[in-house]
Amino acid sequence: MSKAASPVSPSGIPQVEGANNAFEPRNTDPKTVLVGLLQSAQNAIIPALAIAFSTAGMGLLIALPVAAAIVAIGTLFSYIAWKRLTYTIGAADIRVESGVLSRSARSVPYERIQDVSLEQKLLPRLLGLVAVKFETGAGGGEDLSLSYLTEERGEEMRQLVRERKDGQASGALVEDCAASPIGKIDEEAVALFTMTPKRLLTFGLFSFSLAVFAVLAGLLQYVDSFLDFDFWELEVWQGLIEDYGFDLSALDRTVQIVGIISSIGVLVAIGLLTGVVRVFLREWGFLLERTARGFRRRRGLLTKTDVVMPIHRVQGVKIGTRFIRYRFGWHSLSFVSLAQDSGASSHVVAPFAKIDEISPIAEVAGFTLPGESSDWRRASEKFLFDSAVRDALFFLIPAVVAGIASSIYSPEWTSFVVGALFVLAGISAALNVLAWRYQRHALDTTQIVSARGVLSPRSQIATRLKLHSVEIAQGPIARWRGYATLHLGQAGGVFAIPGVSLERAQEVRRKVMETIAATDFSQLDTA
Repeated sequence: MSKAASPVSPSGIPQVEGANNAFEPRNTDPKTVLVGLLQSAQNAIIPALAIAFSTAGMGLLIALPVAAAIVAIGTLFSYIAWKRLTYTIGAADIRVESGVLSRSARSVPYERIQDVSLEQKLLPRLLGLVAVKFETGAGGGEDLSLSYLTEERGEEMRQLVRERKDGQASGALVEDCAASPIGKIDEEAVALFTMTPKRLLTFGLFSFSLAVFAVLAGLLQYVDSFLDFDFWELEVWQGLIEDYGFDLSALDRTVQIVGIISSIGVLVAIGLLTGVVRVFLREWGFLLERTARGFRRRRGLLTKTDVVMPIHRVQGVKIGTRFIRYRFGWHSLSFVSLAQDSGASSHVVAPFAKIDEISPIAEVAGFTLPGESSDWRRASEKFLFDSAVRDALFFLIPAVVAGIASSIYSPEWTSFVVGALFVLAGISAALNVLAWRYQRHALDTTQIVSARGVLSPRSQIATRLKLHSVEIAQGPIARWRGYATLHLGQAGGVFAIPGVSLERAQEVRRKVMETIAATDFSQLDTA
């Protein structure tokens, strides 16, 4: 008796018979519909309030049915979208099919998945759900995402993808995820960097922000539509104050100065508080660990993210700071990788740390922070001269025009303007010289480093063997003057070193290409 042929999955992969067939298309968790209902209720609040305040008499009776209709329609669309979205765990890829009227199907091989991250926004988190994001390195909307799975199933999905990439799982059948152990990747975890509440508070104080005023200004744009009050008319506020017995014109100069200082103090306090709140929401529970799979970073208060970055996927590191933070020795460390972190091309692994905390993390990733003993090279002096002249001309040309106008029309203010423009031209040239002193790069046997910045220095490091290409770019002036910009091909990021002398650029290209030519990249990804 001949053996029956195995059924075929939608992705074209032969299925294996059994109760727990992993090739069978599945829907995401049913509680996804409940998330849609809650989001629809949230979206209905503002329209309902607008109707309630703007409609006289019967406003509330009209607002409630409108809000109920918004919630019902949103829930219906959420259910249809959930029902029509399926995912299939194949032997070689993951397939996601979605769409109501027009269907789309995307299949991503396991070997193309750079990272699997878990994200929990507030509403899904309350229901124990996570969004599973498969980072492919294609960027933005090209990555796959499953919203939503249970926390356990999301963790198991991530473990399954890693095993598939490493060839540890069976090629014929994947056991049902419900039978998989949870948390294996944490058995050998070693904490590399954490942020205590005290550190978060310090970070927040250095993250001064007035974003709250932008939000309030946006909301006030709609106030006039349902309230008879003009927030933007100064006379309205003056009249309101005088109605309560205050005569602003009668206040002496001291009281006015105290009022201005108090207003500035309130503004600063709000900016500091906003920065603290934003930092606590984004960085709460920040933990960076070294696991058997690579680096694992968890953070977030309302929206919790859990990202794992394999070490061999780290293409480079960036160290940055800001003007005030730098004076107190605070820096940030980011990994450049194929995957994206909230729209950025790099993963922040130490957002607020000292250099002695950053150095061990970089060493685990295979990078060494440079020192003064490194073979530093500055940009070409010709590049410095050309940059200084270019920036000075921005002020010198208007100065010449103003001088000609002064000789013709002789207005009193032209002499002052001409003098000021010449001073600004000199300042811009001096700033170019200062920036040039801090713009440098170094090349050793394993990596290349670029550093720049005076008031807030930043640096970027890449290993020579992970660079894909080296391009020497020259514009007309650079070609005439004999310098170039080095563009280093780095997956997941941009690495450019401007103003390098042509001889030095050719030397760097030759040495990097020798390293690339001697590297077996088929073995590099599994190191």
